Amino acid sequence: MDRLSEMEAFATVVDQGGFTDAAKKMGISKSAVSKHVSSLEARLGARLLNRTTRRVSPTEIGLAYYDRARKVLNDAGEADALVTSMQSAPSGLLRISVATDFGVNHLSPVLGDFLQEFPDISVNMVLNNRYVELISENFDMAIRIGEMEDSSLRARKITETTKRMVASPAYFQKYGRPMRIDDLNEHKLLHYSSQSSGNVWKIPAPSGEIRQVRSAGWLSVNDGQSLLNAAISGLGIAYLPSFLYADAMEQGLVEDAIPDLPKDIQGIYAVYPPGRFTQPKVRAFIDFLVHVFGDKGPDKW
Repeated sequence: MDRLSEMEAFATVVDQGGFTDAAKKMGISKSAVSKHVSSLEARLGARLLNRTTRRVSPTEIGLAYYDRARKVLNDAGEADALVTSMQSAPSGLLRISVATDFGVNHLSPVLGDFLQEFPDISVNMVLNNRYVELISENFDMAIRIGEMEDSSLRARKITETTKRMVASPAYFQKYGRPMRIDDLNEHKLLHYSSQSSGNVWKIPAPSGEIRQVRSAGWLSVNDGQSLLNAAISGLGIAYLPSFLYADAMEQGLVEDAIPDLPKDIQGIYAVYPPGRFTQPKVRAFIDFLVHVFGDKGPDKW
């Protein structure tokens, strides 16, 4: 008999708790399921199931075999799905989590182009400034900036951004300009309250080390655009990615607080659940983002 068919019959009996329900699940006769399982036990030379008049349960050996068999069956299913998907256009609902700043200013304007290119995909983009759990919260993917905190997820870099400390010319005229990192302790700092690190800035020093600046700050906001607006208004110094401050800096509304510091370049990543098989709709969207944003330099993003 076919080894995969034997595995499937056995695993389904365990899943369903009996031969009758397993037969219904597989769409074959109860006797056929029994023959598959018996053939498997004979080939392995081991009893995999405890059978009583009321219930069927795996033996200790059967339970160990079930774990491996289920993985083999899942891998086989993924292989079949991969071939099928490669022969058809990406489709279905794509649910994305993205930080409000990046989503509003940069992702929203290009979504129309993506939907026109892939008309069988619908998008549900959720804008928030918190760390979401992709699997438990039913997201297909997320856009994240900076260090990847969850190593279990798969990630692909879309582009890069440069973080800088910026403030308005009026602020520097009133409070002076910090000349080195230690001078920040005497200044009014504007913090992004949704960061997991709290009111702590990790700043590359000229020596190459990463310095940490801890301050309660004058203002904390969970929205980067609001922090930029506060900096433009002269309320303090904000530590922001270039995709937020670039236009304001070009217009002279903000200036670099300590220009001589090394660049703090951070990656912008598409992250998605682990597994050998990437859903076609996810792969299509990530390829689209790399095409749109991949050639933009970190100083603009």
